Amino acid sequence: MRWMSGMLLVLVVAACSGDGAQADTAARDTLTRRQRDSIIGASRLPGARGVQRALEASDSAAARNAAIDSVLR
Repeated sequence: MRWMSGMLLVLVVAACSGDGAQADTAARDTLTRRQRDSIIGASRLPGARGVQRALEASDSAAARNAAIDSVLR
């Protein structure tokens, strides 16, 4: 009987621990990935300089692609 109640408890806990918590967290997150990366890049954390340079490279590539697209039109 004790084994059965323990197994029932494990099943109830497993059923309650779904992706609902992650979905709620994602819905409450108001910052975009770009904004979070920008905050990290501006911080003094290790690797922040690399994040900032990656953002600059991304901006540069986007500007270059926009210029190419405008010429082709």
